[in-house]
Amino acid sequence: MAKTNKWATMSRLHSAARLSRTALAARLLAHGFYAGQDQIMLALSNDDGQTPGQLAARLGVRPPTITKTINRLQAQGFLEKKASDQDARQAHISLTELGRETIKSIERSVRKTEKQALRGLDKKEQKTLAKLLSRIEANLTNGDLAELDDDLDGEE
Repeated sequence: MAKTNKWATMSRLHSAARLSRTALAARLLAHGFYAGQDQIMLALSNDDGQTPGQLAARLGVRPPTITKTINRLQAQGFLEKKASDQDARQAHISLTELGRETIKSIERSVRKTEKQALRGLDKKEQKTLAKLLSRIEANLTNGDLAELDDDLDGEE
């Protein structure tokens, strides 16, 4: 009898995430974007004029990472930095006209990738998957790791 992989679910989840990022990255590259740049653009599309620190917190990355990406997007003409009226040490990042025009391309790439990923799933399955993924995100985001480790030790 074949032994089942104890980590099959995590392996599949990791594989699906990696493959979806790869598929999206290929679509975005056609529009001149690299991995991660789309997230900054979409975050600014929803709430323009954020500081690099606000963007980093919203996207769950470190400020130095976001600064490098912002500088690249600025060099490409998609973003601009403006000094804060209240604090000259603080910069606010905004989409340029070119950046706003490009949002539709990014959104289209995301929709196409999602459609590809969900091909063959009916609406009920898609809704169930979305709920399950939300629950997994909540578990991994809000969980006290030490407490969870203690709870799970007896399950092995």
